[in-house]
Amino acid sequence: MSERRPIYLHDWSESGEAGMLSDFQASPDVLSGATVIVASYTYENYSGDAYVLFERDGKLFEVHGGHCSCYGLEGQWEPEEADRDAIIHRITKGTWHADAVAVKGAVLAALQAAA
Repeated sequence: MSERRPIYLHDWSESGEAGMLSDFQASPDVLSGATVIVASYTYENYSGDAYVLFERDGKLFEVHGGHCSCYGLEGQWEPEEADRDAIIHRITKGTWHADAVAVKGAVLAALQAAA
């Protein structure tokens, strides 16, 4: 991926990386050597959904998180290696998490720009 500024959406649009790490209760070390591409967290009606796409060592990783009113995102920072084409397929032909229009657009633009 080329050098670009991370895109933080929704509830992280102002707090950025610090807010994201705080909500996941994750140490800054989890991003050592990584570049966040897109990160989004929406919290409405006592539930929330989070998505983070980042690159490390030329590989893409996704983190998905969600919660009901009882808990938050704590303990859900579990990166999964992701394939660029699979992500694009999920966005354009498959399903994506709820309320994700802005997230889909940002992720798709970032991945297509890096092609």
